[in-house]
Amino acid sequence: MKKITIDPVTRLEGHGKIAIFLDDAGEVKNCYFQIPELRGFEKFSEGRLAEDMPQITQRICGVCPEAHHMASCKTLDAVFHTDPPSAAKKLRELLYSAFYVTDHTTHFYILGGPDFVMGPDAPVAERNILGVIAKVGLELAGAVIKTRMQNHHIIQMLGGRAVHPVFGLPGGVSKGLNEEERKEVEQIARDSVEFARLSLKVFDDIVLKNKAYVDMILSDTFTHRTYYMGLVDQKNKVNFYEGQLRVVDPDGKEFAKFSAADYLNHIAEHVEPWTYIKFPYLKKVGWKGFCDGKDSGVFRVAPLARLNASDGMATPLAQEAYEKMYSTLGGKPAHFTLATHWARLVELLYAAERLLELSRDPEITSTDIRTIPTATPDEGVGIVEAPRGTLIHHYITDENGIIKKANLIVATVNNSAAINLSVKKAAMGLIKGGKEITEGLLNRIEMAWRPYDPCFGCATHNLPGQPSTVLEIYDSDGKRIY
Repeated sequence: MKKITIDPVTRLEGHGKIAIFLDDAGEVKNCYFQIPELRGFEKFSEGRLAEDMPQITQRICGVCPEAHHMASCKTLDAVFHTDPPSAAKKLRELLYSAFYVTDHTTHFYILGGPDFVMGPDAPVAERNILGVIAKVGLELAGAVIKTRMQNHHIIQMLGGRAVHPVFGLPGGVSKGLNEEERKEVEQIARDSVEFARLSLKVFDDIVLKNKAYVDMILSDTFTHRTYYMGLVDQKNKVNFYEGQLRVVDPDGKEFAKFSAADYLNHIAEHVEPWTYIKFPYLKKVGWKGFCDGKDSGVFRVAPLARLNASDGMATPLAQEAYEKMYSTLGGKPAHFTLATHWARLVELLYAAERLLELSRDPEITSTDIRTIPTATPDEGVGIVEAPRGTLIHHYITDENGIIKKANLIVATVNNSAAINLSVKKAAMGLIKGGKEITEGLLNRIEMAWRPYDPCFGCATHNLPGQPSTVLEIYDSDGKRIY
């Protein structure tokens, strides 16, 4: 049996490798997406002050620290039995919307975009952000940089730092906005809306007008019928910060809808010995292995899943983009993994519109931004939609607010079973006996996981067997002494 290894996989956060096993005829026998790193944040959070968790957990990742920061803040609200003032919730969502603009921009133009802008078979040296800049021009590249810089400025304005903010507290936030700052945020939001609309046009011009790309998006090789999960508001519209978790089945029918505190009644985690990542599944369906369909408990999160699980977008321009996407793809739910890139741009527009709405809210400059906790802390769950999908934090403390147990089910973990499914199906669809295996072909297999925008820095929590790192000490003569 022949083995093909893609190690490391590229353009993601963290580390991963793909192991493809071929039979004697050159056909794919099996395929594994392996995660060889362990972070262990759940374990070394134990014994720490609960109020330190928004700062600790966001160090999991430098790409999406705001997601962990916000999930942790919401968890602390529950742990300390306190409800933040309305203005504090809106300030949290404002910062979070700015973060979404930066994150979705990063993935589309830097991580996912090169596959389409440069082409999946383009030379490796060109299939990156520099190649994208050379092709789309300096004006668009400048707009990308400006949008990210401006929205990171909002994060720094409220959180003190552009990365790893110091902002959320149990019961509220540490800083509000004055009128001058509000006006600045409003202008940035207007610019961001226009940038998001431009990005959708770029997708339309480069991807949708290219028949080969559209055929690839709609192909069976990159298609899975699964369950989908995401936060929705009271009208079942997409919401990144609060709401209930809604799950729809592969036919688009509502399967479950539940609050954060009830997540353990609906989600369980499966473990495999060949990877450090866990595999969540729907409890009421059960773990049936790495397969899709209505009888499989595998579900998906992330932009396409959020749109599939919702009844639409809560802002007008994003709703128009949402309707165009589903009309083009043939209706809901859409099961085309590569369409996640399109859904991400619809969400980019929603995040910018929501940022603009919040910047114009009369309450956003209120000084009533914290409810001081008075109750004895114990247990709480907080959920937000990270750019990569549903993010769950669950803390149990003693009466002094010291963490006794922490459970983190991050977006990439929720997608982990589906990622393995997608990579295997792509390998089986693209590698055929007698066909030359080129670098471009292997990149097309990587394209099966790239829409999920996985973050393996924060996704690894299972420790099968012994740690993979081995320490050896040698003396000056080269003799091993330990």
